[in-house]
Parts: sequence; structure tokens; C-alpha cells
Amino acid sequence: MAEEKKPLTRSEKEAKIKDKAGWVITVIAALLAVNTYIANGNSSKILGNTIKANDTWSFYQAKSIKQSIAEGMLETTKDPKRRAELEAKIARYESDPAKGEGKKELMAKARALEEERDRLGKSSPWMTFSGMGYQLGIVLLSASILAVSMPLFWGSVGVSAVAMFLMSQGIWLWIPI
Repeated sequence: MAEEKKPLTRSEKEAKIKDKAGWVITVIAALLAVNTYIANGNSSKILGNTIKANDTWSFYQAKSIKQSIAEGMLETTKDPKRRAELEAKIARYESDPAKGEGKKELMAKARALEEERDRLGKSSPWMTFSGMGYQLGIVLLSASILAVSMPLFWGSVGVSAVAMFLMSQGIWLWIPI
């Protein structure tokens, strides 16, 4: 004769869910911590790159003003030696690869900083939504323990899986949006 399986008591169900949920909460909390670390690092880089780009554009503007002044002086100068000095200065203001401080080099630096800032800015909402998903997953797991509910347990796993997807999008931006 086959033995009949008797249904689990509430205490047995609760113990079974607690055992599973404890490990899952640990994993989700670790993912939330990693997500928060990456998101905060991105926020710092966005702010830093914005400041650096603004400083670089200010330096570019100063070079432009100096170049305009030198060009005005060149128009009024008759002395060939002085004209040669001004022409060399104007050329250095336009491009100075040795120091990396010509307008051409400054523009490239500023645009690179802005490009990285913009790329990181695109990942920010994804990381925010991912963090929210992980938090919701933890709340649902806690509720599954209290309610002794496997559907809530699996719902939390599903929400956390979506959060992992969102986090991967935030890190790699593999879906071009």
C-alpha cells in the first residue's frame, strides 16, 4: 500500500518558507547593495564630469578671448617680429598638442566628459528602478513568511528577477533606448 502524504501543518509550511526565504533575502539584499554602490558611483561621476566639463569649457572660453585679443593686436601691428609672435600665439591658442591646452584639445576633453556623463545619466533610471524592485522583492519575501504563502514567495522571486534585468540594463545599456 502506498503511504498517504498528510498535508503540512502551518508551522511546517512556515519553517519550509523561512528556510528558502532566508537565503533568497540574503541574495536579494546583496544585489541591492551592489546596485546601490554602482548607482552612487555613477551619480558621483555624473556630478564630477559635469563640473570638469564646465571648467574645461570655461578654460576654452578664456583661450577664445585671448585668441580674439591677439588677433585684434595682429591687425594693428606692423612690426614683422611682433606679428610672427602673435601668429604663433594665435596658433597655440587654437591647438597646443604639447600641453593639451589649445581650444581644439579642450573641446575634445569637454565633449568626452559630457559624453561619459550622458552615458552614465542614461543608466541612472534603470538603477533606480532596479533598486526599487529589489526592495519590493525583500518586502514580498518578508510578507510570504508572515502569511506563510508560497505564491508571495515566488512573486518576490519574479520581482527580483525583473530587478536583475533592470540592473543589467543599467550597467551595460544593452537595449538602446
